[in-house]
Amino acid sequence: MTSPSTDLSRSWFPAALLNWYPRHRRDLPWRHTRDPYAIWLSEVILQQTRVKQGLPYYHDFITSYPTVHDLAAAPQDEVLRHWQGLGYYSRARNMHHTAQQVVQEYGGQFPGSYQELLKLRGVGQYTAAAIASFAYDERVAVLDGNVFRVLARVFGLSQDIAAPASRKVFQQLADTLIPSEQPAEFNQAIMEFGAIQCTPQKPDCLFCPLQQQCFAFQHGMVQELPVKSKAKAARTRYFHYLVLRYADTVYLRKRGPKDIWEGLYDFALHETESAELPAVAVVEVAESLGGRVAANRAEEPAAALRHVLSHQKVEAKFHAVWLQEPLPTAVLAATGLAPYRAAEIEELPKSILITNYISNIDI
Repeated sequence: MTSPSTDLSRSWFPAALLNWYPRHRRDLPWRHTRDPYAIWLSEVILQQTRVKQGLPYYHDFITSYPTVHDLAAAPQDEVLRHWQGLGYYSRARNMHHTAQQVVQEYGGQFPGSYQELLKLRGVGQYTAAAIASFAYDERVAVLDGNVFRVLARVFGLSQDIAAPASRKVFQQLADTLIPSEQPAEFNQAIMEFGAIQCTPQKPDCLFCPLQQQCFAFQHGMVQELPVKSKAKAARTRYFHYLVLRYADTVYLRKRGPKDIWEGLYDFALHETESAELPAVAVVEVAESLGGRVAANRAEEPAAALRHVLSHQKVEAKFHAVWLQEPLPTAVLAATGLAPYRAAEIEELPKSILITNYISNIDI
């Protein structure tokens, strides 16, 4: 297969994309601005998120936090609540931290070059390249999943795109292709081409302007490229949530670091190696937390929900546990639990798993 070079004959590639792009591009709000803050916001939201899903979140964030100063000043719980439903919550935490970094270290002005942008938390090579080219017209090529796919198919690159060492090969090729006079337009064009023309499944090869030069099309390898090794099988975790309730309050706590859903709120959690937790064990766990279970309340069926993350599956069961009296102050301090009413719970940042459960119960 081919390898990247500085072959000047490849000038047909940017020319074809720059001709295709104006006629096919989607009308997206971040394409009408040179504001690095708005561009950065869109790129963070669209990481591992489709445009259709991310667009309402972009509008919400740019409305709620019109400037980086507004985002930096917001409480993290509030930011996480706005992010709720997008997943990969580390993006939101990093975004909030980066906003504060820009305000504190750069006077509220985003760095004006690719190399300086890389110093921001959560800003990797792709995001830095996107901001540098879209906001400042710096000639630096973006490299995301769409670009990997287009380059692999068109130029016949067989390197495993999941392997870190392959990035250098693709980056070298992308850097030779990006025109000095239209870097922003080219980066937008190649990403858009991968998103709507050279798609992962069923690419529109019949009406593709690169058909004659495309290695994959000419060699019947469209489905084989790009090469990407399979990720490790996701492990399964069994969560048993104890929904501790007293009167019109429900006890929740804020999740700590070094695990999924850091900074979000959920119920008292008992994780086991199996999907079942007998009723007697539920009572034992509740009492070990310091709660006195109300014997006169009938046991409610445990609700079961499944949530699939990138590297793990969560099989969750929710056990409603009614208490005889409020949890003592000492117990609250030791467990991190706190009583909340329905309106307060609505305002807390929560995972989709917890939100889905709450939406089906009366509080």
